[in-house]
Amino acid sequence: MWVTRLFTGGDDESHFEDLDIPTRAEGDIGSLSSPQSVTSLIFRETPATYDLSWHNAPARQYVVMLEGWVEVEVGDGTCRRFGPGDILLAEDTTGRGHRSRAIGANPRRSLFITLD
Repeated sequence: MWVTRLFTGGDDESHFEDLDIPTRAEGDIGSLSSPQSVTSLIFRETPATYDLSWHNAPARQYVVMLEGWVEVEVGDGTCRRFGPGDILLAEDTTGRGHRSRAIGANPRRSLFITLD
């Protein structure tokens, strides 16, 4: 299972990294990853007009996209778009952070899963 990691590098800028979350076969129920401890789950709806300048993730958290699209920009100008089914691991809690803005005419619905 693929996750895009958003992290702060040694240059205090945010960067992307693609991670493959290891899973193991568990028979008829499919493949599972190792459990991860979480602190909270937040349901979020962001309007189609959402456009947030440079900011940090408030905590280490997974962002699971349910509906709608968002574009995230990191320090070197690289932009990536995330939509339904995509998972972002936001860990850039220090440094300049990242920019994010809505793509399209519909609100974005997502889950924020804060990690311990």
